[in-house]
Amino acid sequence: MLCIPSCSRFISCSQHNHSLRFGLHLHKHPLTLSFIHCGSHHHQMSTSSFDFDFLAKKPYTPPSWASHLNPLPSHVFSLAHRPTPIHRWNLPNLPPNTELWLKRDDLSGMQLSGNKVRKLEFLMADAVSQGADCIITIGGIQSNHCRATAVAAKYLNLDCYLILRTSKLRLHSISSNYRKLQGNVADGRCCYDAVVECCNSIIVALVAVQTALVDQDPGLVGNLLVERLVGAHVELISKEEYGRIGSVTLTNVLKEKLIKEGRKPYIIPVGGSNSLGTWSQIQAVDPAKGLGYALNTSEELNFVREIAAATGVVLDPVYSGKAAYGLLKDMSENSKKWEGRKILFIHTGGLLGLYDKVDQMASLVGNWRRMDVAESVPRQDGIGKMF
Repeated sequence: MLCIPSCSRFISCSQHNHSLRFGLHLHKHPLTLSFIHCGSHHHQMSTSSFDFDFLAKKPYTPPSWASHLNPLPSHVFSLAHRPTPIHRWNLPNLPPNTELWLKRDDLSGMQLSGNKVRKLEFLMADAVSQGADCIITIGGIQSNHCRATAVAAKYLNLDCYLILRTSKLRLHSISSNYRKLQGNVADGRCCYDAVVECCNSIIVALVAVQTALVDQDPGLVGNLLVERLVGAHVELISKEEYGRIGSVTLTNVLKEKLIKEGRKPYIIPVGGSNSLGTWSQIQAVDPAKGLGYALNTSEELNFVREIAAATGVVLDPVYSGKAAYGLLKDMSENSKKWEGRKILFIHTGGLLGLYDKVDQMASLVGNWRRMDVAESVPRQDGIGKMF
């Protein structure tokens, strides 16, 4: 049982014959917690170490080695839960005497935002200092950055406008017809004019499908669910239009529209990656980038599945998954250089981005079946309670 009176000063929890009561005395700082167990013992604990700085805007002092950089941020919001934990990562088949540790920046808060929240601490402080009443940002349909921005904006009582790029085309029937056409050509059953006509119809269909996608409800899957729950305004743009217009122009077009409506928008670029946002980041470019941003091979996605099954740690497909894949691959191919070393791997979050890969991963994750219950097992209507 959990009882929370309207005064919000006392919480009583009881289970079976034992009880634990928490008294919250809010008269003076630091806050004091009173613990009374089974009515016989009374304990008090000072909570001055509690994080009352969360959502607070604080002056920012850069480290001495970076004080000459420009622009220097003047303030920062406390949006992340830090320090994030570090634990041993027991991956299989590591080189002899190699220790791998995991820095869990995926647990920094902001609805599973990972390291995105670190950039937003600087960017949101700048937005508020400029008197903004709404935020504009842009990204893919399952952008972790856009989701984190929507949540941060709502924390700070700002509206959020997201320009989301559709990433998929529903081309199953078109692809099927195209493969059929290829077969007919190979067998000599199709003339040249028919091929041209069919190809033109496929191109028209592609355009029609892409147009239809931006005119349809994008759904409530992955990051979209969080964004729409917190009230973000979603503006859809096709992948083709995004490529031809560009993110800078698209955000400026929306900015001008909102200004005409009397709003004071603040633009955060793709990924929050500008001179201000990068104060929170240490960027590294390496061969682990693979096919390119947000593009994955089946081997990389299968690696993400294998790591989750082996260790319980779910990596994202864009950053941490590729980096870990590259790290383990190099350990396998050059084990001698890793022997006896202690490695800290930073998990930057982005779990919800996996929703954009469900079609690719469907064949990799097949551990389900209908439960087989013999006819001899007794059955009675109403006996199973639905909790």
